[in-house]
Amino acid sequence: MRTADSRRPLNNSRGRPSLSRSGFADRIEEDQQGLHLSVQKSPDAFRTISEVASELDVPQHVLRFWESKFNQIRPLKRGGGRRYYRPEDVDLLRGVRTLLYNDGYTIKGVQKVFREQGLKFVAETGRGTVDTSLAELAREAVERGDQEEREVPGKPVTASGRKRLEVLLEDLISLKNEIDETLWESEDEES
Repeated sequence: MRTADSRRPLNNSRGRPSLSRSGFADRIEEDQQGLHLSVQKSPDAFRTISEVASELDVPQHVLRFWESKFNQIRPLKRGGGRRYYRPEDVDLLRGVRTLLYNDGYTIKGVQKVFREQGLKFVAETGRGTVDTSLAELAREAVERGDQEEREVPGKPVTASGRKRLEVLLEDLISLKNEIDETLWESEDEES
């Protein structure tokens, strides 16, 4: 006859196996460990919101919030409102996370980066393939633009202000050209 100390199931009064407290705890630990095992997915596979949240180390509600703030992030929605993220959606989310958490951008700053630098820049930032000096130049250009916007709210542009805006525009155009060249070079190297 088995005892409770042997950590094996005992038969209860109905002849079915029952678990001692220690056997039950062992089984829970096994089940919890089993939950942490993950199946490797193809890089092109769609991801659920929980998989993306886990991969990016952010809560699911943050991903939903980012969807509301950045129209460029559009996961597929299936029955019952389930979200499925394409690999390019995950790259964008990773880029948004990098810009917000690592580079110190605000939501408005990231929206401005989307507008001025484009989806490709944000996705490349998420993949980590954007040169950090280029990313820093983009950040400085966005900050200068924000600062100039704060300096002259609602006032007509003066001649000196117009000149500063023209210089900023030239900086942004040259920065965009550098980024485009870098991105094209990295794509050519991958091919």
